[in-house]
Order: sequence, then structure tokens, then C-alpha cells
Amino acid sequence: MQKIILVFLFAAFGTALTAQSPIGVWKTIDDDTGEAKSHVQVYEDNGHLYGKVVRLLKSSPDRKCDKCPGERKNQPVMNMVVLEKMKQKGGEWQSGRILDPEKGKWYTCSFWLKEGDPNVLVVRGYWGPFYRTQYWYRT
Repeated sequence: MQKIILVFLFAAFGTALTAQSPIGVWKTIDDDTGEAKSHVQVYEDNGHLYGKVVRLLKSSPDRKCDKCPGERKNQPVMNMVVLEKMKQKGGEWQSGRILDPEKGKWYTCSFWLKEGDPNVLVVRGYWGPFYRTQYWYRT
């Protein structure tokens, strides 16, 4: 009986910790249509957070990034790292960058879990003083 209780407590505690972290898979939404667009897996590597596309919902899984710069040009969007080198500062992750594969442009980025709802990630891309905010939803 004690083992069952311990397993239950560990599972509940582990779920609570995961819910307070941006690590996991997030559903992105198309700004123009409001439809689900992709799934991005946020993961940690060497103390930074990164995000890669793990599922395309609106386009072919073979889609290439024809507008992307540098080594990403004409590479598959699937498994592409589109979120780089995010560092935590307080309750926010910042100092990294995010790629918009549709436009082929990198933007300075910050993101945080929405207050009161750890299953919503507020993602903000900056270009100078201008910014665009998206809401990603935990899957």
C-alpha cells in the first residue's frame, strides 16, 4: 500500500513540476487563420532552452524552408531548430532568438508561462522596438 501511495505522490509531484516548466511539446497557432500549425518541442541543452519542429499540422511533412537563411535554406522544416539559446531570468526566458520559417527571418525572443495557466506559453519575437506575441498551448 505504501508503494502505491509513493508512486502516486511521485507522479503527481512530477506532473506539477513539468506544468511549471516550458520544457515539453507546444502547439503553435497560425497568426492569420487561427488554426493549429505545428508542434514545437522545447528542450534543454547546456543550460539553454531550444525548440524544434516535431510535427507539421497544416503543411506537408516534407516541406522545405525555402526562405530560411544560411544552412537552413532549403532544409526540411520538420526537426528544424527554430528556437535557440534561451536563458532563464526570473520567470522569463530571454536572450535567444526564434526563426519564422514562413518569412525566413530570425527575431530576438522571450517567452514565459502565462500567469495562472502553465499550459500556455507566451512567445514574443522582437525586431527592434516592434514585437509580435503568440500563444502556444501545451500538448
